[in-house]
Amino acid sequence: MQVQSVEKTNFFEVCGYSSSQKSTSARHMRTNIVENPHSCDECKYTCSKKSTLVKHMRTHTGEKPHSCEVCGYSCSQKSNLVKHMRTHTGEKPHFCEICGYSCSQKSTLVIHMRTHTGEKPHSCEVCGYSCSRKSNLLMHIRTHTGEKPHTCEVCGYSCSEKSTLVKHMRTHTGEKPHSCEMCRYSCSKKSDLVKHIRTHTGEKPHFCEVCGYACSEKSALVKHLRTHTGEKPHSCEMCDYSCSQKSRLVTHTKTHTGEKPHSCEVCGYSYSQKSTLLTHMKTHTGEKPHSCEFCGYSCSEKSRLVQHVRTHTGEKPHSCEVCGYSCSVKSDLVKHIRTHTGEKPHSCAVCGYSCSVKSALVKHLRTHTGEKPHSCGVCGYSSSQKSNLVKHMRTHNLLS
Repeated sequence: MQVQSVEKTNFFEVCGYSSSQKSTSARHMRTNIVENPHSCDECKYTCSKKSTLVKHMRTHTGEKPHSCEVCGYSCSQKSNLVKHMRTHTGEKPHFCEICGYSCSQKSTLVIHMRTHTGEKPHSCEVCGYSCSRKSNLLMHIRTHTGEKPHTCEVCGYSCSEKSTLVKHMRTHTGEKPHSCEMCRYSCSKKSDLVKHIRTHTGEKPHFCEVCGYACSEKSALVKHLRTHTGEKPHSCEMCDYSCSQKSRLVTHTKTHTGEKPHSCEVCGYSYSQKSTLLTHMKTHTGEKPHSCEFCGYSCSEKSRLVQHVRTHTGEKPHSCEVCGYSCSVKSDLVKHIRTHTGEKPHSCAVCGYSCSVKSALVKHLRTHTGEKPHSCGVCGYSSSQKSNLVKHMRTHNLLS
C-alpha cells in the first residue's frame, strides 16, 4: 500500500519550520514572535498555550485534580503526582554517573552533582556567603534580617528554620525518636544520639593541635582550648570575676544570690552545686572509693586523694609568679597571692571587717555570735578558736 505524502503548505522562511496543520503553525508562530495571547483574569500572567493557562489558574482556585490512590495526596499538576508516586514505589530513575547515587527527582540530582563539582550558584548579597542550595541561602539571609517565621503555638518560641521548630516541639511533647541500639538511652535530637554512641565506642574525633588532647564533643574541645589561650568569655555582672566555662559562672553567681538548690535528704544540709551534694552524701554512706597506694589512706573525693598523694611525692605544682612560693593545693596558692595583692574578698556583714581567708571570717563571726565550738572534755571549758583550746589543755597536763 502506497502512503500518500502530506503536503505541508505552511512554511516559515525564518527558521525553515513547516507544517501541514494550521493550528500547529499558529503555536509555532507564538514561540518565534513571543506572542502570549492567553491572559489570566486574576493577575498579569500571560502565556502562549491555553493548557499552561489552565494549570496557572489553579494557583488562584486551589484546584487539585490529580490524586494519589495510595494515600490521598492531591496536587494541581500531573507531573507533581508522578514525582509523588515514587515515594510509594521507591523508584529512583535519576542516577549520578560519578558515585552511583540515585534519586526520584531530577532537581535533587542537580543539587547532588554540586557535591562533586563544588558549584555554589546561590550567593548572599550582604556578605558574599555562597551555597549549593537555594533553601540554604534563604535560611542564611535570615541571619541578616533576623526573620523568624516559624512559631511554636504552645509557648510562642520562634526560629528561622522549620527543622529547629520540629526539635523544639519535642520539649513540649516529650518525644524522643532517636534511640541507642546498645542501651535504653533515647533523645529528641539526632546530634545528641551521635554524641551518646561515642560513650560506647570510645570515639574521640575532636583533637587539640597544641597538646594532643582528644574528646568526644566539640564543645568540650572549645572549653579545653581556653586553657591554652587564657580566654574567659563569661563574666559576672555583680563583680569582676570571669571564667572560661558558663557552668562555672552559674556556680559563681550563687555566691552572690546565696542560692543552694541541692539539699541532702538525710540531714537537710544544702549546697549550690550538685557535685558537692554527691560528695557530701558519702559522709552518710561512709563510702570512700579513692585509696592511696602508699599508705592505705582512703577518701570520698578523687581531688582529695590527688592532694594527699603529694604529701608522699612532695610535688608542689602550683607556683607564685611574684616570689616563687609553691604549694601542693591550688586554693593555697590563691590565698598566698592575696598577700601580694592585698585582696580581702571575705567581709563581715555586721561590722565590715574583711580578710583574705574564709576561715578567718568564720572565726571573726564568732565574736558577734558568741559561738564557742571547741570544748574541753575535762572541765567543760570552751572557746571560739581551736588554738585557745590547745593552750587550755596544757593546764591539765594533757599536752606537752
